[in-house]
Amino acid sequence: MSTKRELVEKAFRGEEVDRVPVGFWYHFADEDELLHGFNKPEIFQKNVLGHKKFIEDVNPDFVKIMSDGFFTYPNPLITDKVRSIKDLAEIKSIGNDHPWYDQQVALIKEVRSHFTEDIVSIYNIFAPLTHLKWQISNKVAFGDELVAGFLREDPELFRHVLNTIAKDLAILVKKVISEAGADGIYFSVQNIQFEGVSGSDYVNFVSPSDLIVLEAANSVSELNILHICGYKGASNDVDIFKNYPAQVFNWAVGPENISLKEGQELFGGRTVLGGFENTNQSLIYKGSKKEIQEEAKRLVAENGRKGIIIGADCTIPSDIEVERIEWIRQALAEV
Repeated sequence: MSTKRELVEKAFRGEEVDRVPVGFWYHFADEDELLHGFNKPEIFQKNVLGHKKFIEDVNPDFVKIMSDGFFTYPNPLITDKVRSIKDLAEIKSIGNDHPWYDQQVALIKEVRSHFTEDIVSIYNIFAPLTHLKWQISNKVAFGDELVAGFLREDPELFRHVLNTIAKDLAILVKKVISEAGADGIYFSVQNIQFEGVSGSDYVNFVSPSDLIVLEAANSVSELNILHICGYKGASNDVDIFKNYPAQVFNWAVGPENISLKEGQELFGGRTVLGGFENTNQSLIYKGSKKEIQEEAKRLVAENGRKGIIIGADCTIPSDIEVERIEWIRQALAEV
């Protein structure tokens, strides 16, 4: 029987496994703290202790380390006062040695110090576009109308701003893997959620910044997940991401109407992660043990044991009964 590390690494590589691994996660900070944890030791510690309890309670196959508190990229030009892309024309890198990097390296090291066995850890990284839109709105899951306006206003400057952010995120990515010991990243991308922004707009003006970050991750790790975020009902043109250089792909299976099996085909046979919806109205949150285990077994029967990890569309509710995750793992041990 493979160790958890061997199991997960095999799954990432698309090899057949003894048991299909399971990966679920949730936030440990409150929503109003997610953007405001830099230089806030109390939020930092809340995140660390949340991970410690999660590891004790869930005994996970692998851990996605949450970047709670560090959702804001600390570039002094990007504030909720920005209302024109021209306000960001003079944007510059925050440099190679910013404490924002250091605090995240410290977070990962401290979380990993609470591991009780050798397991894979993946660190959460948001796309440059996500950092930009959340910071100019000062709210998670907002800012799409504003960035759509920036794109129309000056698409070349818009791309330049995103690429500048991306180069700093590339520094962060290399540090969290090479210095902090994370095995890879969970890279969260999302289309601009506003009418009139086409797929070609995204490919031409946003994708270059995504690829800067992913290529940095791939230069130091082969365990990187692309998360196509469907949080709070966001909809994506998943086809845009089919050639992104990630090893594992995660998207909102139900809302995007793309099954795990269809996703494997779309992403060229690479490993897929998901299967369960993630809301407080979903099966994993409200269903019976029998219903949840039957669905887990159905997913494996439909997809086989190669190139699949069972998880959710996105972050699951923080108040979920953790035994529900164990029900899924128990079910997968039987198939």
